[in-house]
Amino acid sequence: MKRSRWVACVGPFLFPWGEAGSRRVYGLVASLAAAGYDVVVASGGPEPHTVAPLAGVDGPGSVSHIGLAEKPPPEAGPLGSSIQTLVRWGQRTARWLDDQPTKPSHVLVHGGQAQYMFHLQRWCRLNRVPLIVDVVDWFNGRYVRGGYLGPLHASMKLALHHYYPRCDGIIAISSYLESHYRSSGKPLLRVPPTLDVKSLTLDARQTADDSSSLRLAYAGNPHGNKKDLLGTVIEAVGRVQRDGARVELRIYGPTLDEVGSLFNDRSLPDGVRCLGRLPQAEVASALQGADFTVLIRRPERAADAGFSTKFCESLASGTPVIANLTSDMGSYLRPNLEGLVCRDHTVAEVTEAFRAAARLNSAQRSIMRQAARSQALESFDYRAYAEPLGRFFRHWG
Repeated sequence: MKRSRWVACVGPFLFPWGEAGSRRVYGLVASLAAAGYDVVVASGGPEPHTVAPLAGVDGPGSVSHIGLAEKPPPEAGPLGSSIQTLVRWGQRTARWLDDQPTKPSHVLVHGGQAQYMFHLQRWCRLNRVPLIVDVVDWFNGRYVRGGYLGPLHASMKLALHHYYPRCDGIIAISSYLESHYRSSGKPLLRVPPTLDVKSLTLDARQTADDSSSLRLAYAGNPHGNKKDLLGTVIEAVGRVQRDGARVELRIYGPTLDEVGSLFNDRSLPDGVRCLGRLPQAEVASALQGADFTVLIRRPERAADAGFSTKFCESLASGTPVIANLTSDMGSYLRPNLEGLVCRDHTVAEVTEAFRAAARLNSAQRSIMRQAARSQALESFDYRAYAEPLGRFFRHWG
């Protein structure tokens, strides 16, 4: 079996959309295509059944994708999901790699934890194909099914400390993870979340106006990641409203009941609107309809090791961000330019930031929108990482 210049990108994530990992992988493979590689994404979803090209990626390389159904379907139930993720994860991917008429030049893996990595490392070692891992998180038992003592957390930690450092190369999403894996001695590259910023159309109708109301937005799943302090944001909105400011908070993602539970089932302040899940294609327009998005997180290792995709999406949409600084956000969020910085994650500090935002006039908000968009074009467009990623992959020929 010959080795050719195509990259297999694998993992039990949905692709091209469906979860945060989907967007992360899209940015990486789009950069590789821009660097001249042909990439086939073998994702965890059930479709497509055969390799299909993905449109909208700048060449000279290309991106295609196929679903290997590594991700347990919702109907699998707890037992079926556990068997798949704790025993069989990665077997289908290894079989798919065996079935290819030519070996890939590289295998890039995203997610899957220890069981998945066991099968991938074994296949790559036997076939002498370099395995490059994309590391995006420092798993915290508080945020996973079964808690700190559960098998899923144990699998995640085993991957972080045993399997990932033994890959041929490591891509880290943050400077925290870059520093952690530097001692491995393996080739290492830091790439923040990336997306197609250049092709994102800004809706001129969504520009800031002379309204005295402050329009805030949150998009995400605070129940799923448990890092986002949406309850703190809602409390701060209520305090600012009691001061007499007109504030609207649009929440996309969680249901009304889920939001209520985050607010201890108290009545939500006036102006807090729970708008449910949005199709991915509508997210940018929704963000552009706000003066600021809000991202408040606990200052802990899990937040510092990761890097919020929603932060990058907001700047790409030309919408500045109100946030406390976790991970590498301080390199991209300058106070009163790309947004407003909270000194910490407390209700008092978030309230003060909202008061400052409410005092801004339309001209000041417009300047922030322009700064946010410019920062995203420079720092988060996938084309900006084509050259460093291409050079990184050429390390193995």
